Amino acid sequence: MNLIPGKQIMLDTETTGLKPQDGHRIIEIGAVVVQNRTVTESHYHQYTNPNFEVEAEALAVHGITNDFLNDKPAFERIVDEFIAFIEGAELVIHNAPFDVGFIDHELMLCGKDFRLADICVITDSLTLAKEKHPGAKNNLDALCKRYGISNEHRTLHGALLDSEILAQVYLAMTGGQTTLDLSSNQGHGMSQLNFDLSDLPPLKSVQASETEIAAHQAWLEKHGGEVDAKLWQH
Repeated sequence: MNLIPGKQIMLDTETTGLKPQDGHRIIEIGAVVVQNRTVTESHYHQYTNPNFEVEAEALAVHGITNDFLNDKPAFERIVDEFIAFIEGAELVIHNAPFDVGFIDHELMLCGKDFRLADICVITDSLTLAKEKHPGAKNNLDALCKRYGISNEHRTLHGALLDSEILAQVYLAMTGGQTTLDLSSNQGHGMSQLNFDLSDLPPLKSVQASETEIAAHQAWLEKHGGEVDAKLWQH
């Protein structure tokens, strides 16, 4: 495995149900690239036709219907571009065993002779959250509240939206981000935050007056010390 230095991909999926072994399939993949702790505009987003009925419980979570998915490509048609996007990166996934299990199942159905862990490093951000906050709720909504991250636009789960939120949560959990470069042009509820120091006023140089210098010199002489008064003019 050839890892790409500094490249992390926040990834999430939506599915027809909970168990790939029962025939359930992936219906949405979302991924956001974080490069050297900078959230970038690079992302991957794809709906897929599962040819399998979406369960009512899953529909209540993500709202993605079979009618919506009817004209979407099957996973085998997008698998190669998906692999090209993620290969060599560290994948950060919240509750990774769930998503990895589904992706590995899809890779198997496509006839691939490798699994996700063979081409990427996988980090489970839920495990990290539990280590940092034992005994507390550690789903994305709870973590957003804990770290002051807005998720008001998250009325339903969505793979790309949840990946964008995970990027902010993960960086907050691991010490904060060094740069924030989030594009609002993609229409995913993310905004650009720039820090412009050019508008700050110039620093002022304040010098002691002659009276203040004389008073200070007198105080030093009275207490047995000496000072070169010229130093106070710099």
